[in-house]
Amino acid sequence: MTGNIDCTHWKWKNCPVAWKGQYASGHHGSPPFVLEVVASQDLWIWYAFFGVMGSNNDVNVLDQLPISDDLLNGKALDVPFTVNGNEYKYGYYLTDGIYLQYSTFVKAFRHTFEERDNFFKGREEGARKGVERAFGVLKAKWHIVEHVVGPLDLETLRYIMYACIIMHNMVVEDK
Repeated sequence: MTGNIDCTHWKWKNCPVAWKGQYASGHHGSPPFVLEVVASQDLWIWYAFFGVMGSNNDVNVLDQLPISDDLLNGKALDVPFTVNGNEYKYGYYLTDGIYLQYSTFVKAFRHTFEERDNFFKGREEGARKGVERAFGVLKAKWHIVEHVVGPLDLETLRYIMYACIIMHNMVVEDK
């Protein structure tokens, strides 16, 4: 497995009032940011995309990621592995049900009828908790993203988020 891919949303509580209409969508109180990452079970974040929510959601954020361009162009990571005697050339990402059907995305079974499917679903859901834990740690440690004050442009906010992710990975590596 290359990692877990998932999306989370952050509310920008201190967004300048003049900018709220520009960054908010109708059903959100505060303008949200979207963060999509590939994380492993040890909470290491391998890849991240950070931007303003606006019209973005979990599916169309994927269209903006360079990682999806690589998948569509056949440039997936060369991570050979063997399962049940079958050799595979490329690694795969564990995803939830909202992601599109790509050969490198593995989703849990919705309806399981056999014991082995139940076993696989349980193991996959356990492995997917890594990305949710990574989001939880990021949100708990780095409140600056949520409470950033002042009229910062999106590029500066993106640098702040990526700096928080780098520091997060440094803490994970140190442990």
